Amino acid sequence: MVKISIVIVNYRVKYFLEQALRSVRAALTAHPMEAEIFVVDNHSQDDSLDYLAPRFPEVRFIANTENVGFARANNQAMELATGQYVLLLNPDTVVAEDTLHEVCQFMDSHPDAGGVGVKMLDGNGRFLPESKRGFPTPWVSFCKIFGLSALFPHSRLFGRYHLKYLSPDECHQIDILSGAFMFMRRTTLDKSGLLDESFFMYGEDIDLSYRLVLAGYHNYYVPTPIIHYKGESTKKGSLRYVRIFYEAMLIFFEKHYPHYSKGYYLAVKFSIFFRAMLAAAHRIVLRPFRRRQGEGDKRERGEWYILSRESDRVAGLIPGTPRATTIESMQQLPAPHKGSPLRYIVLDSGLLTYRQIIDIVQQGCHDRNRFLIYNPQAQVIVSPKEIHSRP
Repeated sequence: MVKISIVIVNYRVKYFLEQALRSVRAALTAHPMEAEIFVVDNHSQDDSLDYLAPRFPEVRFIANTENVGFARANNQAMELATGQYVLLLNPDTVVAEDTLHEVCQFMDSHPDAGGVGVKMLDGNGRFLPESKRGFPTPWVSFCKIFGLSALFPHSRLFGRYHLKYLSPDECHQIDILSGAFMFMRRTTLDKSGLLDESFFMYGEDIDLSYRLVLAGYHNYYVPTPIIHYKGESTKKGSLRYVRIFYEAMLIFFEKHYPHYSKGYYLAVKFSIFFRAMLAAAHRIVLRPFRRRQGEGDKRERGEWYILSRESDRVAGLIPGTPRATTIESMQQLPAPHKGSPLRYIVLDSGLLTYRQIIDIVQQGCHDRNRFLIYNPQAQVIVSPKEIHSRP
């Protein structure tokens, strides 16, 4: 019997996806289990499938002729999946060798669990608050829209949106599983249904998490860490994010709280529109300052460190060919401080396990540290913002 079906939707991120697939392969090798892997390509119109298919013969690739959205693409694969568990995984993630084993063990020992989420870190080790969230009930939405959750993030009354009063290093029962890593029981999905395709992007994970609970199960957060790079389409600084995010909130409210009066609904709709306009205006006003700040960050060359047996080859991929220092362990680096120059640290996935890489990134999280991962098979460097490869 297939233990786990892994579903990944791709859209023009072949090197991120390659890294994700290599980490999944390492996890299934370290803790063997019967698994099937689906990659659904949403009409990337690049050479993603031609590039990846020969490198991952164990993966079933599905090529769409148009971008059908996140929900529909995932559903295409879930309709074919036969695993006891189903994992929806973003292509811009890195799992550790023990990640899949740990979440499977948790689900096996918690029959009340409909789904499990994990501790997500960005590419430089910062904890991502969307790892654990509360349902956007009318009160929670009110606190989010009018900034009370930001003013009182650790309050159990006002801070239920990101549940910051719960430790990120402990297991908790939560409401929402992030669509970047959504590990679910197949029997639960049979009761709740798959993703709602009226959500094109954002909100579908909230909606499905809600329906898992309605089916009589609980959702959990376990603190096993993974890396989740966040692409341009999900950056909160974009107006596209503002529009789609608040539209998704409205769709969720209309679907799950229809019993509220029309007046209350119109008030919520106006509040969401007002909050979206404020967020958009805020980002437009700050954009020139952020642009200048970002350009300054690029001008600051910083110091480069390479943890790899192929240091010369890695150095040749670094833009601008700055002088780089080869290190054998992180202990060779002095502790960073506020006045330190930026430090770009390249970690070789051929030398280190993915567990070691994730631990280094998590423990080395600092404003002056930037982490990159070198893929020796493809000879590319993956960073949170870009890919460095040979022309």
